[in-house]
Amino acid sequence: MGAASLIERNDYAFGQLNDIVGFHIRLAHGAVYRHFTETFADLDLTQKQVSVLWLVDDQPGVSQIELGQRLRMDRATTMTIVNRLQNRDLLRRERSETDGRKQALYLTDQGSEALVGAKHAIGEHESWLKSRFTSEEIDKLVEMLARIHD
Repeated sequence: MGAASLIERNDYAFGQLNDIVGFHIRLAHGAVYRHFTETFADLDLTQKQVSVLWLVDDQPGVSQIELGQRLRMDRATTMTIVNRLQNRDLLRRERSETDGRKQALYLTDQGSEALVGAKHAIGEHESWLKSRFTSEEIDKLVEMLARIHD
């Protein structure tokens, strides 16, 4: 279905809501989240948990505080996610060698294996999502979305 047909269909289905950018962002987020959840169903991991595993893999020893800041999560959310991943033996905490007040985070072997599976699922999910756009549109979309979240 072409863009003009989608716009006409949405004008009818959504009425004046069709003019609300935030409404379309919410619908798009819902569709992306549903597909992500379906793709990740067998892995038993959430988007935030995968982000934590990925960042810890990229930066072994990252502090729990810095991890939360980078992923824009509050302390309670960060602690809950780290606790769950640690309880599943996917992540381990160690006292930081440079600052004894901080917790340094590392993947366990099981966490590394889970991340490999998650990266494969992300590849499938990204292919699904990117198939809707040209490479130029993807670049522009990422640029435009960054204006909202940065």
